[in-house]
Amino acid sequence: MARYIGPSCRQCRRIGEKLFLKGKRCYSDKCAIDRKRLEPGASKGHRRKKLSDYGMQLIEKQKVKKIYGLLEKQFHSYYVKAAAMPGVTGHSLLGFLEKRLDNVLFRAGFAVSRTQSRQFVRHGQVTVNGKKVNIPSFQVRVGDVVMIKDKFRQCQALLDAVGISKGREVPEWMRTELEQGRVTIAREPQRSDIGANINESTVVEFYSK
Repeated sequence: MARYIGPSCRQCRRIGEKLFLKGKRCYSDKCAIDRKRLEPGASKGHRRKKLSDYGMQLIEKQKVKKIYGLLEKQFHSYYVKAAAMPGVTGHSLLGFLEKRLDNVLFRAGFAVSRTQSRQFVRHGQVTVNGKKVNIPSFQVRVGDVVMIKDKFRQCQALLDAVGISKGREVPEWMRTELEQGRVTIAREPQRSDIGANINESTVVEFYSK
């Protein structure tokens, strides 16, 4: 599957805010958005142009895509599914994104970024209800038990990620047992569970035109 392989920090600078794509680095003084406020390619003294309504909608859509690490085709497919569901389309869209297996691992504290959690899944180190799942986009359901494989729990990358993630708030829709390498999906994610600075209604406006 296609994926973005360019510099992560450049994406934050393009959007103009932290998207926390680099894990620990984003919380340090090495963060590019703190050191370089300019857009990529802009010279000193450059000011961001005032955006039109369309421009603001586009930027918001791009931001959400980058936060969850998706390309346009897959992201748009989530919107189509969300639009076909009853209820608020924006909330349904975020629900699909939150229930991705790679996002669950990240939210639970088993990875410092969604990129790292996606790598863990693709390498076959994760099971759902006892069965190996190596598809990052796999949609978890209420009652599912996500486990890190026993042999992988001593991997230094995982141990470092768990150490860094301790103290980070875990959404109430999942129950996490870090020491046992287990996450249980307790309920459907609600809009209030998503702390990211996202305006989903702007994304829906962009696609509904």
